[in-house]
Amino acid sequence: MIHFLRVHGTILPIDRQRVEQVQGIFRQRFGAAADYAEKIPDLLNQPFKFGYNTILMVSETHLGNVTGFSLVLVFPEINSALLDFLAVGAEKHSRGIGGALYEVTREYLQQLRVRAMYMEVLPDDPAVVRDARLLRENRRRLKFYEGYGVVPIIGTEYETPIGDSPAPYLLFDGLGRKEPLKRSECRAAMRLILQRKYSHLVGPEYIEHVVESVIDNPVKLREPRYTKAEEIKPVYAPRMQKPFALVSSAGHSVHHVRDRGYVERPARVGVLRETMLKTGLFNEVQASHFREAEIRKVHAGDFVTYLKNVCEKLETTRPVYPYVFPIRRPERRPKDLAVRAGYYCIDTFTPLDRNAYAAARGAVDVALTAAQEVLRGRILAYAVCRPPGHHAERRVFGGFCYFNNAAIAAEFLSAHGKVAVLDIDFHHGNGTQDIFYERADVFTVSIHGHPNFAYPYFSGFADETGVGAGKGFNRNLPLPEDADELMYMRAAEKALHLIERFGPVFLVVCAGFDIMKGDPTGSVSLTARSMQRIGSLIGKLRLPTLVVQEGGYNLRNLKTGSAALFGGIAESLHKWS
Repeated sequence: MIHFLRVHGTILPIDRQRVEQVQGIFRQRFGAAADYAEKIPDLLNQPFKFGYNTILMVSETHLGNVTGFSLVLVFPEINSALLDFLAVGAEKHSRGIGGALYEVTREYLQQLRVRAMYMEVLPDDPAVVRDARLLRENRRRLKFYEGYGVVPIIGTEYETPIGDSPAPYLLFDGLGRKEPLKRSECRAAMRLILQRKYSHLVGPEYIEHVVESVIDNPVKLREPRYTKAEEIKPVYAPRMQKPFALVSSAGHSVHHVRDRGYVERPARVGVLRETMLKTGLFNEVQASHFREAEIRKVHAGDFVTYLKNVCEKLETTRPVYPYVFPIRRPERRPKDLAVRAGYYCIDTFTPLDRNAYAAARGAVDVALTAAQEVLRGRILAYAVCRPPGHHAERRVFGGFCYFNNAAIAAEFLSAHGKVAVLDIDFHHGNGTQDIFYERADVFTVSIHGHPNFAYPYFSGFADETGVGAGKGFNRNLPLPEDADELMYMRAAEKALHLIERFGPVFLVVCAGFDIMKGDPTGSVSLTARSMQRIGSLIGKLRLPTLVVQEGGYNLRNLKTGSAALFGGIAESLHKWS
């Protein structure tokens, strides 16, 4: 089974392996330009250094073997692209991959709303190319592109030789649009291609000579020579991987507290899942099951054991609410498991029932599966966790949270590089802060309602910055009760600046839509437009990102807010990648 994906950079080990395989295919297929292969990591990691953005698409087997690639240079000024290289390996399973890669590349550029793609192919004129083998190869390539309705631009001086070698034809692919290629558009594309790609070989006079030679309006295209009109293929890319992954679990629904005022309800997951799949940005991934050991890396063993045992032994269908809190004699734990809930809980409105542990365990699996998708090279994965988790500390639960999904996932990712956790839920993520408070490899920053008036009341003050090795690696940005969009966006910009300065390999976002107007638990009145702006800031970081669902209890806000947040991330990634 072959699948297709975009490689965004070489931060992740798996992406470094992919780029190394691409370099191997490149040297195999383009021996005369083998030095270019060394440049590929820089092209990906420094998108503006060369005057264009580089998109690397690869085809890959389920075992992780890269079978082919396309390398595209995008010129944002003219919203057009140059297909610089397309190649497949020599293996048998690479047959047909070239066409599929071309289709995938076209589809991806159409998603980016790129207006046109150009490509260069050496001439098929025997008067210019005397080498019979090379002439056959050039004709084969031109026939390949003709199969998609793509032909050379004619009537210009683009084929003016540089030195002794023949210059290539410039082919035009309108990416499915109907209108013809205008002279001004063609001139702008030729100028940028020559300036950005060939400036080390040609001077301004050559460039202007070629550009000014474009006289026809609309520009003329060569008639197909190798393909009949009825043979032109419809272009589609049925196996293209979406940029984002969505992970959820149906098992969350067993945890349904029907008591009045309990707003953390199963419908939340259905709304988010349905909304995200409609965006076209996500592939849905089934949650895998992970060992309990991953939870115990973050939570105290006695707490995990207690939560599991008490939920299994509760016989009543009614939830048990903590009501005795032995803070004065913490060494004296009540013998009755239900009564002991207060020993491990911070509030009176997070109940235990027979299904609480199972649902919490399933939410952890969702978060870890999404983290695994990020490690496999996905630029973003969304863990639609329920119950939420950011209020769960190392040895206590509360705030509708039992296990800290985001912290467990951040710990999982931290084995592969530094992690930043950005919490945008209205309520302070006291659990995440508690778990990483003494760590320097996980930077936590939270924007939330000030604890003087907002849950959890005892945590989230600005002077809480970490201790020991973690000193300075925890930051809180509490907001006043009447904070508006301007105030929130200033805090968000500051938070993202702090993360950028930390220089993480991964970003974990604790997403709470309770910062939106109309939420029953928050007082910040952000709109869908605000969420889009927050998403744009997150996407601008260009980091492998895991988004973990936390709060947000107005179903309408979940729909509009999630679509806006991820739309903003996607738009920003497209713009800055």
